[in-house]
Amino acid sequence: MLKNGIDEQSFSIFIDSVHRFIRERLMPLEHLVEETDSVPQEVIQELRELGMFGLSIPESYGGLGLSMSQECQVAFEIGQTSLAFRSVFGTNIGIGSQGILMDGTQEQRETILPRVASGELQMAFALTEPDAGTDAAAIKTVAVAEGDYYVLTGTKRFISNAPNADAFTLMARTGGVQNDGISAFFVPADSPGLSLGKPDKKMGQRGTKTCDVILEGVRVPASNIIGGEPGLGFKTAMKVLNRARLHLAAVACGMAKRALDESVSYARDRRQFGRPIGDFQLVQAMIADSQAELLAAWALVQETARRFDELPLGSPDPAMRVMTSSAKMFATEMAGRVADRGVQIHGGSGYMSEFAIERLYRDVRLLRLYEGTTQIQQVIIGRTLLKDIDALP
Repeated sequence: MLKNGIDEQSFSIFIDSVHRFIRERLMPLEHLVEETDSVPQEVIQELRELGMFGLSIPESYGGLGLSMSQECQVAFEIGQTSLAFRSVFGTNIGIGSQGILMDGTQEQRETILPRVASGELQMAFALTEPDAGTDAAAIKTVAVAEGDYYVLTGTKRFISNAPNADAFTLMARTGGVQNDGISAFFVPADSPGLSLGKPDKKMGQRGTKTCDVILEGVRVPASNIIGGEPGLGFKTAMKVLNRARLHLAAVACGMAKRALDESVSYARDRRQFGRPIGDFQLVQAMIADSQAELLAAWALVQETARRFDELPLGSPDPAMRVMTSSAKMFATEMAGRVADRGVQIHGGSGYMSEFAIERLYRDVRLLRLYEGTTQIQQVIIGRTLLKDIDALP
């Protein structure tokens, strides 16, 4: 299954609409989202109508069917505003739906994906636990077979979009202690025995919602195992993460673009010693470093996405694993440096919440943690290359 996307003219119209929507509708609401720690319901409905919940889902299942290259361009745009807006649909187009698309049964694709693509179902991906984050194979949530059902017990932690989710793609242990004992389940949020912890209070990304998901004897039909066969969940999660990491790399580039735009604008307007601070060479140097790093990261993301689109969906290609991890690592680290320079260029104003750069500085920090920390990306890249020299892109 190749990911060719939609035709160039249709995509051009769509990305122009997204660009305008972000600048005319979303950016003016950034302060409101910060103050209320929530995204207005009418905006969520507008995101549904725009098609944002189905970006990566094929047209045959009600989505837009964008290629990875096209999705990265959308991610670059949405990264330039508050990430709370992206969080509303992010799990629907990523790890909440792609596992079903890649490894689900045909019946699961036909019954679940159209509802995900329309935004009727808001999805969340439940993998992380109190003692299992980076070490995904260490999950302790268990699923015990009872006739035609499985009974799930355990706790998931830091689950993005959980307070708003209608359903979860949830990992639980159905077998032994190794990776092949983990299965992926589709679990409705209203299942008896499933409850949510208090919403987490975070450093940044206000308006995004995370919390614990607690499972106390939750009965799920065996037919809700993604793919219909137990023991394949870990492989599904790893395949899905390639796409998720590349998407986040594009988001990081968008955030860096916004931080750089804010920095350039401030450097033009702020005056010291009788002239704009942008006239000073050390300020120019920070702007130049940020621009060069952004161009390098965005070029890497675009090339990786182009190659991603040439491979079958869910391909285990080691060179692609190296490229997606490299893109995620480089782009998210780059965005952190650009935001930091932005605060420096703003001086004391950069520490004040009335300026967008203060929020960007806090928001961008999380990108280096989720979907695999920078250090995990380094391990993936190094280990893959040492095992298989042909994995060099």
